[in-house]
Amino acid sequence: MLLLDSDVMIDLLRQYPPAVEWFNTLEDKEELALPGYVVMKLIQGCRNKTEQKSLKRELATYGVVWPSSTNCDKALAIFTQYRLSHNAGLLDVLIGQTAVALNTPLYTFNQKHYLFISKLQTIQPYQKSTK
Repeated sequence: MLLLDSDVMIDLLRQYPPAVEWFNTLEDKEELALPGYVVMKLIQGCRNKTEQKSLKRELATYGVVWPSSTNCDKALAIFTQYRLSHNAGLLDVLIGQTAVALNTPLYTFNQKHYLFISKLQTIQPYQKSTK
């Protein structure tokens, strides 16, 4: 399973060439999934119903995964511990804990958002342009 964070998904939705090139190298058998909280963040970015409908169509081929109540409790403990010291974001902790629970890396460029989540592996799937 490839679990994508919102920044990678936004690049794909915007047809950012390095993201599209990486995506095209993936094998068809690779299951692509989004944490439910990533889907919610993407919906939050929609400016109108037309964008929301378009997004829904684009995301139809992706699986959506949610943490269990036990993993939400673990996310709460992490959030409580690191909110003040590391400025932990609520959704970032939930997304990171979802990846940990699934024992799968999170494909993201936002490593700093997840540094304090032990056992979480993050992968930058392609090179970002420095322009």
